[in-house]
Amino acid sequence: MISVERPDSLSLRISRVLQEETSHQLDFYLFVPGELGLGPRVLAEETFYHAAIHVKRTYYSDRYRLPMVLSRLAESGRLDPDQYRLGMSLYAYQYVVALESSNQPLLEAARRVRRDEKTAASKEMPPAGKHKATFSKENETAANQTQGSTKDKEELSLEAQLAEHADLAAGILKRLRRQEPTEESLSRYYVTIDNYLSWFTEQRLLALVASLPRGARFRDIRERLLAICAEEGAYREAKEYNSERVTLDPTRMSNKMRLLRRLIEFPVTLKQKTHELGGGEQKAVKALVTAVVMVFVTLGLVRVRDALSDITALFVMAMAVIYALRELFKDDLRNTLWRLLRRGRPKWRRQYLDPTRNAPVGRQLEWFDYARFLKLDEEIQRVRKRSVAQREEVILRYRSSSRMSPTRFLSGYEHTRETLTLDLSLLARLMEKGSHRVYRLEKGQVVREDVEKRHLINLVIREAQGDQPPTLQRWKVVMSRSRIVDLERVHVEGPDHEEARPNGM
Repeated sequence: MISVERPDSLSLRISRVLQEETSHQLDFYLFVPGELGLGPRVLAEETFYHAAIHVKRTYYSDRYRLPMVLSRLAESGRLDPDQYRLGMSLYAYQYVVALESSNQPLLEAARRVRRDEKTAASKEMPPAGKHKATFSKENETAANQTQGSTKDKEELSLEAQLAEHADLAAGILKRLRRQEPTEESLSRYYVTIDNYLSWFTEQRLLALVASLPRGARFRDIRERLLAICAEEGAYREAKEYNSERVTLDPTRMSNKMRLLRRLIEFPVTLKQKTHELGGGEQKAVKALVTAVVMVFVTLGLVRVRDALSDITALFVMAMAVIYALRELFKDDLRNTLWRLLRRGRPKWRRQYLDPTRNAPVGRQLEWFDYARFLKLDEEIQRVRKRSVAQREEVILRYRSSSRMSPTRFLSGYEHTRETLTLDLSLLARLMEKGSHRVYRLEKGQVVREDVEKRHLINLVIREAQGDQPPTLQRWKVVMSRSRIVDLERVHVEGPDHEEARPNGM
């Protein structure tokens, strides 16, 4: 299953858990509006690949009680510190990933409820001026009752989800702290894990509190979340995990926690070595083209010498023309042969190594290029239906084909989790600054609003694992020059069904 999230304002994070099959394939297609002027001359393929695509793989396991088991084994002397550290790192990393993924939809739901309340409050205000719109009182009352009933259901569901979210986070931390190791070699790493998870949980819950609407409706859940945050802060202070100078300085605290997270992720994150393919072939093509061109240049010089039979001004001009033609056609011929030779072949190879043993556990081949719509597969064309206004879209295509060796994984691990971060800041730089004005009529009054310029980018993802049929997803990415405004998944039906129409931007 693939999930797409927004980790920050201009990035997308594509995550998936790779099963036990040894072969996996991932394709994603970015359909960029043609008005941005994107192309190979504006943004080269190699530049976008190295600057905007970042891949990370980690070990993954569904054994959630692993740290408690390892702690008991460590106390009985049957486990060394390295194994304990690996188990704790995996547990902490999975908890952080789960908390991030479950926190994001709650944040969006809270912001949506808060935005709806502000909209409703603005509509209830009487319009300025003498002209007032007249409505049917019965229709207005019925509409308000229907809207209020839907709103109440949504808020009750959000409150229940927030309560469950807080209980799960607090329960996991309590279970982790029941098995605190006594040995100093294990205790140091336990303190690192406990310190970061406590601070990270507090930050995520405070973000939810900041996004909740003001008022009495969410007062109970707000107080509950704040109580958990206060308990975590007091817990870290009682344990003396952080000095007073670090606690009082948000910048130092954030930097320290960022370092702790890197320490947590290091034992379970696979090392990578990326190699660009075709270096030897490129040199061979260059040598071949140079040899072929020089053969024709030499033949041309011999014929000119035989025709003129003496070194004259005309002979010098003929030599100059021949050498100019050589420089003119040499680069074009080399580039043409190189494109024909590398067409459809991978451009990079990524090798994955175990972080502790430096042993190879898998490899991955990667492609990235500009594509034309008519050259895409039929299922991709079906998912991304084109209209007249979309014919000028520029398509960026990425493909990865990996082959892992589960027998070489760490003991107890059979799956990996791949996180592909797609940085869209390179596309944001092509967008225009500023905004434009939109006028609308509201209750008899003309309202003027400044609207920022936005662009719709379609993201189509296809994943295939082993012999299973491929799965396809389509996402709408609405973005401006400064941020990703909205991320929405579009329902995709089979080839015999129509695709659901997405909402407007």
